[in-house]
Amino acid sequence: MKKNKLMAAVSLLCVASMALAGCGNSDSSSAADTKDDGKMMTVDVFDSLANYQGIQKGWFGKIIQDKFKIKLNMIAPNVAGGGNTLYDTRTAAGNLGDLIITSGSNLNKLAKANLITDLTPYMKGMKNLNQYKGAQQAVSNLVTVKKGIWGMPQKVSNQSPLSPSEGIEPAAAPYIRWDYYAKVGYPQIPDMDAFLNVLKQMQDKAREETGKNDIYAISLFKDWDGALMQNAGAIANWFGYYQQNSILYPAGTEKSGYESAVTKDGVYQKVLKWINKAYQMGIVDPDSATQSWDNISTKTTEGKVLLSLWSWLGQPRQNSEVNMAKGVGFMLAPLKTMKVYSAGAMPTGDIATVIAVGSKAKNKSRLVKFIDWLYSSEGVYDSASNAGSSAGIKGLAWKLNDEGKPYLTDFGLKAMNDASGLNMPKEYGGGSYNDGISELNFSTISPNAIDPETKQGYNPQLWDTELAKENKLKQDWSDHMGGAKSTIEYLEKNKMIAVAPGASYTAPEMPSKISTINGQVNTAVVSHSWKAAMAKSDADFDNEIKQMTEKVNGLDFKQVYGFDQKCLTELKDAQIKIVKQYAK
Repeated sequence: MKKNKLMAAVSLLCVASMALAGCGNSDSSSAADTKDDGKMMTVDVFDSLANYQGIQKGWFGKIIQDKFKIKLNMIAPNVAGGGNTLYDTRTAAGNLGDLIITSGSNLNKLAKANLITDLTPYMKGMKNLNQYKGAQQAVSNLVTVKKGIWGMPQKVSNQSPLSPSEGIEPAAAPYIRWDYYAKVGYPQIPDMDAFLNVLKQMQDKAREETGKNDIYAISLFKDWDGALMQNAGAIANWFGYYQQNSILYPAGTEKSGYESAVTKDGVYQKVLKWINKAYQMGIVDPDSATQSWDNISTKTTEGKVLLSLWSWLGQPRQNSEVNMAKGVGFMLAPLKTMKVYSAGAMPTGDIATVIAVGSKAKNKSRLVKFIDWLYSSEGVYDSASNAGSSAGIKGLAWKLNDEGKPYLTDFGLKAMNDASGLNMPKEYGGGSYNDGISELNFSTISPNAIDPETKQGYNPQLWDTELAKENKLKQDWSDHMGGAKSTIEYLEKNKMIAVAPGASYTAPEMPSKISTINGQVNTAVVSHSWKAAMAKSDADFDNEIKQMTEKVNGLDFKQVYGFDQKCLTELKDAQIKIVKQYAK
């Protein structure tokens, strides 16, 4: 009897202890969690943004091994076949990774399944993370099953949500080979039809000069198609529209002006018609419907593409120092009707993607210190890649001049603009610069945010020392664009930019029934969009649009549209809220 009472007492004590400790299988910190063995450790990083799988190599790998005694073992769904298979397999096994970079929409499920760690016990002394309380809260709001600090978002900024987040170049805008535009006499571009005529002139001139008949004004690809033909959606961005799954909506906080692919004569259908006109004029690459991003990237580098839908396609592949000195490269076209979409800076970060610590990770306090460093000025600089990113390692890629202003060294200029063949000095581990870039592919702080030390952006494109530089290409462009020194300056001066307030928001998961319909709708839209874009006649184009509309509406599309409309209402509410908060 005494034995039974003793066992009952022990059992009760165990239950109480487990309750205080989170029932044994929770991610709450214990004494063991806060200890660190101080040994070199390999950290499994499940990273939905990574394009590399395996151990982090090169100079970034050396930096974090020296600082934190960690080696990053990248686990990349993009490399492992894409889709959710790897994510589903690892979550089912109870261990997604030691560090996790994933969609914010996954966070609640991961917390509920005890697959991620509440970082609260580790935040003392984390001065970089703790200065972004709003960003912490934005991520915490994604988790409804329990309270805690569950991670940090990407692209946190210390700028106004109404300021463009892109720096000096928006993401999607009409960039043209300015050298050929100059050679055909800088013709006016009052509208999109006139733009086609100008592009035709440029193509004719390029073929005449080079003797190559495989140069096309426009080249497209289909790798990134989803709810829409992605390239058509990018052109819609030129006119202030952005995409929430099936809906194209104008920038701003107004809850109106929503369109879809089947909106008759809406912006999407107008863009498809424009592409088809170009195709019928013979200025669209006939490989467009079958080629990949790699194909178009190579063709752009080889000078076989004259229109870049984005700044980050044409400029990094043509605007080298050597080319720009000769007046060669991609610059914004003076299209009079554009109203370019710009994503506003995000004071509370972009919760579409977040970084978290796995519940099974060892030495969690060390991992949190590593994340804290990633959000420091040094961490932001050391996470550099090429043009448009932060500047790179201080002392190697950039220094301060006598006036205390940052400037790029010769090494930094090559790293940003022409890194092919660039090697690191031995003291930084040697090897190729490009091969040693951080494989996390996760931007903790927006590169266009302001560095408190330099009082200028982390992105060297924003520096006074870089903006003051002149070359033949930039000077000629400026001379014909009212003296503007950058694309953003030109767009702002001419009221040709539409900034969407930078609010933290991620759409909830679609109900399974709607998701099934959505998949069918997407397939129909993308298939008929490509057929319409590459139609041989106006009649064929009209027939493809008609078939697309009938098929989509026959799939109970209103359920998908209704869900997306609800998400947009939530996004607009978040935008209104952040604008009011920042104004205080």
